[in-house]
Amino acid sequence: MLKELVLASRSYRRFDESVSVSIETLRELVALARFSPSGANRQPLKFRLFADAESREKIFACLAWAGALPKWPGPAEGERPMAYIMILGDMEVSKSFAVDEGIVAQSMMLGAAEKGLGGCMVGSINRKKLREILEIPERYEILLILALGKPAEKVVIEDLAEGAGTNYWRDEEDVHHVPKRTLDELIV
Repeated sequence: MLKELVLASRSYRRFDESVSVSIETLRELVALARFSPSGANRQPLKFRLFADAESREKIFACLAWAGALPKWPGPAEGERPMAYIMILGDMEVSKSFAVDEGIVAQSMMLGAAEKGLGGCMVGSINRKKLREILEIPERYEILLILALGKPAEKVVIEDLAEGAGTNYWRDEEDVHHVPKRTLDELIV
């Protein structure tokens, strides 16, 4: 069961905008984050949830999509995320967030996959602009954005060919290919 969830939890960048994502669903995903491990159990992360159209538009304008696909401008209208979870580091709790954001992000993405949703962990953020337009207090460091929705693209995982690069790519049918190193290559 876990393996299927991990395989379903890909980085989706195109979504079906006819399928909404509720704030209650986002709260359920943050509940998974709440129970995730935290360095020294400090629990310094906070979350902001967005599912309304106005906020989604503001956030979308502050994100960069698919660095390995420089000619792709990102999701077009009709295929944009229907919700976002912003992961914030509360600097009044801790000055270092170590790996906490990755742990909670993966927990939430697995929860999203279990609900039939997909998403993308976006780190390429215009943080200054986003902080300004959403009035994020200075005590919070913007760490990561989870873009969520019902996937509207096919993602294929394939073994990385010897000598090939790790960049993902799209074929002529717009199928998203993600090369992964083989298990034998990972174990040293």
